[in-house]
Amino acid sequence: MGLANPLFTYADEKVSGDYPSLVSSLKIDDSLKFCNEEVPVKIQEIRERFEKELLLSLWDRPQVILWLKRSHRYLPHIEKMLEENGLPDDLKYIAVAESALRPHAGSRKGAIGFWQFTRATARKYGLVVDKYVDERRNIFASTAAAIRYLKQLHQDFGSWTLAAAAYNMGEGGLMAEIMEQGTNNYYKLYLPLETQRYLFRIHSVKLIFSDPETYGFSMTKKDAYPPLSFEQAQVVCSQETPIRILAQAAKTHFKTIKDLNPELRGHYLAKGEHTILVPRGSSKGFQKRYANLEKKYAATREEKIYIVKEGDNLSVIADRFGVPLAALIIWNRLDLQRPIHPGDRLIINRATFKP
Repeated sequence: MGLANPLFTYADEKVSGDYPSLVSSLKIDDSLKFCNEEVPVKIQEIRERFEKELLLSLWDRPQVILWLKRSHRYLPHIEKMLEENGLPDDLKYIAVAESALRPHAGSRKGAIGFWQFTRATARKYGLVVDKYVDERRNIFASTAAAIRYLKQLHQDFGSWTLAAAAYNMGEGGLMAEIMEQGTNNYYKLYLPLETQRYLFRIHSVKLIFSDPETYGFSMTKKDAYPPLSFEQAQVVCSQETPIRILAQAAKTHFKTIKDLNPELRGHYLAKGEHTILVPRGSSKGFQKRYANLEKKYAATREEKIYIVKEGDNLSVIADRFGVPLAALIIWNRLDLQRPIHPGDRLIINRATFKP
């Protein structure tokens, strides 16, 4: 009935070897749909493509467990936003297939975040991507951008299946293939292999999520990762401000602020107005605490400016002033791929500077 190797069943914390065999898992309903559009699995070639992706997903059982555990943290927000915008609920599975619901997921092509936007597409659909912020990592901002993009693709191609394919390979490339091959049926198009597999990977995610116990994933809500818990706080930075100041105002730690706001890059918040997430219960009095801390930071901030000389490198300069190389990089927002040059100005924090 089952495979020999055991799997932990999270619901009762007992070890069981009786989860379904991979062969029995392939007995799927012929009425499979995506966004209410039929998936023609009665056709043998289509069924084979689907079975391959389903088997690959089920084979990596630890990954599926992580999908399911993370889903309680993120999918409710995606589901709500899709519903508010009148989009099919099935589109949420794109985010699972794209990033496994990881904010910092990245690809070799430079796609980042929950919905795997490239920098250019992210900016086209309203996301901020700069040296301080990368909203591709923000579940709310990136989902709003994905909704705008998918709406446009659906308008262009007339089906959610083709919209998802275009999301993967780009609208220009898909339109060119439709024109050249003379069909707009995704299942009959010869597309890049990744895109040929893409919809079937999404279908497999949907099938598993729709009935996890059938595939041997017996989990309760208690087993899932806790939902996001936060409050919003408004921040007005009169100057570039260390994120640790925000953390202190929220009575928490630097890591907590970074975890709640994965779009924040580096160690500083840019000058200007910002809305950030803080731990639940910490927004009350936040503004007053932040104002006091920022004023204190500005009053006690003392820096030495060092002019880079011929023959200098970062390690030499760090040793000269008795500071960690990593601190020098943080203070100056340096990129190790870009060498320093004579005449460059470097900040040495007086708090740790040893004359």
